[in-house]
Amino acid sequence: MNRAALRRAARTEWGPLYGAVWGTLTAKRLRALPMTLTAVVLTAVFQIVQNQSWGFEPVQRLGSVQAQLPWWLALLRTPLSLFVPALDLPVWGALAQILFVFGIAEACLGMRRTLAVAYAATLAGTMYARLAIAIGPHSVLGLPPDAAKVIDTGPSAAVVGLALYVSWRYRAWFTCSVVVLAMVCEVLVKPNLAGKEHIAAVLAMLLLCLGDEAWRRRKAPQQPHPQRGQRSGAPATRS
Repeated sequence: MNRAALRRAARTEWGPLYGAVWGTLTAKRLRALPMTLTAVVLTAVFQIVQNQSWGFEPVQRLGSVQAQLPWWLALLRTPLSLFVPALDLPVWGALAQILFVFGIAEACLGMRRTLAVAYAATLAGTMYARLAIAIGPHSVLGLPPDAAKVIDTGPSAAVVGLALYVSWRYRAWFTCSVVVLAMVCEVLVKPNLAGKEHIAAVLAMLLLCLGDEAWRRRKAPQQPHPQRGQRSGAPATRS
C-alpha cells in the first residue's frame, strides 16, 4: 500500500473524529477539557496521597472497590475509584490514558456524556465481578472466590468503554475492531478480574452503541440531510 492509499485510509478512519476534536480545541482550547484536566490532577493527587504513610487508608476508604463490599458501598465509592491509580500499575499509564482518551471523548461528546459512558463501562465491570464470583471458577465466565478481595480501581474499564463508544460513533471501524480484539487477546492471555471486566465493559458499550444507533436512526427523518463529504451516521457536531 503506497503513501497516498495510507493517507486516504487514515482520512477515512479518523477524519471525522480528528475534525471534531480539532474544531473543539481550536474554538475553546483548554476550556474544552475541564473534566479531563480535573481528572488528571485528581489522579495525581490520589497517587501522591496513597503513597504516604498516613494517606493509604483514607484513599482506600474513599475510592477502593472490591467485590466483597456491600453493593451500596461499592456504588458510593465507584465515582472516585476511576481516579485512584491501581497499586500494581505505573501511575503515568493511568494519567496518559485519562489525558488522551478522556480528552478526545470530552472534546467530541461533551463532559456529561463522557462521564456517563465512562461510569457505565466501569459499573458494567463492577457488576460482572460479583456475578463471575457467584458463578465460580469452574466456568469460563466465572472467577475464583479470591477475586472478591482484589482492589479494583483505576480508569482502564472507562478508557476501554470510551475508546469503543467514540470510535463507533465516529465510524472509525478499524479502531473499534482493534479495541475489541485487544481486549479479547488480553483476557485469553491473562483471564483475571481486570481482563474479564474489560470484556464486560466492551459488551456493555456495544449494547449502548446499538441502542444509540437505533435511537438516532429513529430521529433521522426529523434531522437535515448530512452535509456533503460527511460519512452517513457520523455526528456533524459535538453534542
